[in-house]
Amino acid sequence: MSNSITWIVVADGAHAKIYANQGRGLGIDEPAIQEYFGDNHPTREINSDRPGRMSGSASGAHHVMNPPTDAHRHAQQVLAREVAHALHSAANHGAYVQLVLVAPPRALGDLRASLSAKTQTMLVGDLNKNLTALPMRELAKQLHDIVTI
Repeated sequence: MSNSITWIVVADGAHAKIYANQGRGLGIDEPAIQEYFGDNHPTREINSDRPGRMSGSASGAHHVMNPPTDAHRHAQQVLAREVAHALHSAANHGAYVQLVLVAPPRALGDLRASLSAKTQTMLVGDLNKNLTALPMRELAKQLHDIVTI
């Protein structure tokens, strides 16, 4: 592959798409190279069972045991790790030389935290916005200041 390929990850907490830019003036390739879908159900649906109960020590009262983590939040973190793993693998195979992340604050933080050291060195920019619903032409306009498309 060419040594000027930039991969652009456009994500939110529920799904992610990876696009490629083959070089200056060539725009963004469509369709996406890869697409990932996380569990976008509300926490109340992910945690469908009633919470467990435990007895109070002295009073004998029963207390509801809440799950230790929010299942919806956990699903977002799992998606970020899955995308980061794919980015690391592709980087090791020379699929791209530069990386741009586009996601709202929480998803962007999850992605950045999940990137391997090698993948982090390829990161040339990020955009703290949710652009997952934008048409390709509008996406390219939003990325103009970050990477030359």
